[in-house]
Order: sequence, then C-alpha cells, then structure tokens
Amino acid sequence: MSDDIIAMLKENVIQGRMTGEDEGVDDTVTGPGVVELTQRAIDEHIPPQDIITGGLTAGMEIVGEKFNAGEYYVPDMLASAEAVSEAMDILKPLLAGTDVKPKGTFAIATVKGDIHDIGKNIVSILVKGAGYEVVDLGIDVPTDKIVDYVREHKPAFLGLSALLTTTMLVMGEVVTALNAAGLREQVKIFVGGAAVSKEYAEAIGADAYCSDGFEAVRILESMSVV
Repeated sequence: MSDDIIAMLKENVIQGRMTGEDEGVDDTVTGPGVVELTQRAIDEHIPPQDIITGGLTAGMEIVGEKFNAGEYYVPDMLASAEAVSEAMDILKPLLAGTDVKPKGTFAIATVKGDIHDIGKNIVSILVKGAGYEVVDLGIDVPTDKIVDYVREHKPAFLGLSALLTTTMLVMGEVVTALNAAGLREQVKIFVGGAAVSKEYAEAIGADAYCSDGFEAVRILESMSVV
C-alpha cells in the first residue's frame, strides 16, 4: 500500500497535478493529486523522508529530464514544482519532529536595480522542493541588505539573480561587500540570469553559475553544508 501511494505521488508530480481537480500533462490522468496523496501518505504513517525522496524528489528528477530534453516547457515544469512546494509545506511541521532536517538555508535575491523575478521564483520553488529552507529576499534588493542578512542569519547558500547586463554588475558588488565584511567564506554564492555567464561568475568570485533551477539543485546536492 505504501509503495502504491509513493508511486502515485511520483506520477502526479511528473504530471504537475497539485490537486485532483487539475489536469496533468497527460489529460487522461485522474484521481487525487500531489496534495491529497501527500496527506494520504502522512495518514498511512509513511515516513516523511520516504515521501520526499521516493515521491517528490524522484518525480522532479523526471520532470528535470523531460525539461532538459525539450519534452516539457516552462509552464509544465512550474506546475510540477509548485505542486512539490505545496507538499513540502504540508510536510514541514512533521519534519520539525523528526531527524530529517533541511539540507541548509538558501537565501535568494534579485539584485539592486532589477525587478525581474520569474527566474528567481522558479529557482526558489525547485530548491525548496529539493529539501532546502528557502528565504526569498525579494527584488531590487540593496547590497547592504543582502550583507546584513548574511551576517545575521548565516545562510549556507546565497542565490543572486539579474536579467540585465547593467544589473548583473551588482552581483560583483555583493561579493566584494561580503569580502569586505569578512563574511564571504561562510556562504556559497550562486549566480544566474539571462545576462550572466559561467565566465562572469568566475570573474566575480561566485561559487557557482546556474543556467536554470535544475542546475542549481544539482550543484547544491554536490556541495556539503558545513
């Protein structure tokens, strides 16, 4: 019974069905969606870790493969990611009472002068679904606010987003400011956005360049939290 629920949960993540009322990528799929199946799994006393790894994460891995292969488009991927995010909210109170802890805090911001948030929001949803605590600092975020947040809350990871060639320069200012504050070594910095490149990330001293949210998750999973 447990295996059946987890398998159904995984399939509904792949289909992007948050609830039973939603149509999936394959519109012949019916029955409960991710939210209902997550609650059913909880009611059946399936461990939260099994729900996450066997259902949510396993489903999103398939979604990532389909997205990278061009089989899924951004709306398809977002539907799955939002369903997983909703499931993680349901599971969060249970995780607090178990040995399953968030893998680390990932703070993310669109830098000063830039008000674009679609890419940032996609990354936030995918990272949250992978089991990280996500703190969204918003758009047009001043450098000093980012530095103050890192100083006070000590996140393991910091994501910086920018769409424009002009605003991406602020990413370098953030790295410089963190260095000046003696905080640079305590946080892994991820950068991404339409104007950003791997070469630019290396030039400013960021730890990782991410072309999309799936790559952000892959890199996060390869890093150990100190």
